[in-house]
Amino acid sequence: MKQISILLISILFFQFSFGQESKNESFPESYFGIYKGELQIYGENASRTFPMEFHFLPSDSTGVYKYMLVYGSGDTIQYRKYALIEKDKEKGIYLLDELNGILLDCRIVDNKMYFLFEVKDSLLTTFVTFEKDHLYFEIIATDVKNKNSSGGQDEETPEVFSYPIGVVQKATLIKQ
Repeated sequence: MKQISILLISILFFQFSFGQESKNESFPESYFGIYKGELQIYGENASRTFPMEFHFLPSDSTGVYKYMLVYGSGDTIQYRKYALIEKDKEKGIYLLDELNGILLDCRIVDNKMYFLFEVKDSLLTTFVTFEKDHLYFEIIATDVKNKNSSGGQDEETPEVFSYPIGVVQKATLIKQ
């Protein structure tokens, strides 16, 4: 019974949270700029570090923003150009257009961008947290085929699936 109460409270909190509109008056304008630093990638067997840039700039179109990730340097540099499209600024609803037919849903709450998507059996969660003079960039990835199951023994304990984290990417990028 205790677990059902906790579950109901969690559901009510969840519904109440989504009923509240976030005030994003300063997003995106307050965070436009070019950010630079190093991306750390933590895999199951090794860690690596790469130079990284995040370019977040206005465009010529209302409600569309330039969003570019730059990885590496020299001969290995990679540019990934996207467009962030405003769907409902008041509610923090955006789309990240990869400019190749792929659109990723994005939710912005205060100064933080949230993405959750699946590609080629990998589930990825991305967070971009803007601060006054820097940002935090994080990606967490897991293989959806490696999920674990627990609980579900009776009506009071639901079955829960968890996913071992395969890769973590993190960067603190400084606004230039």
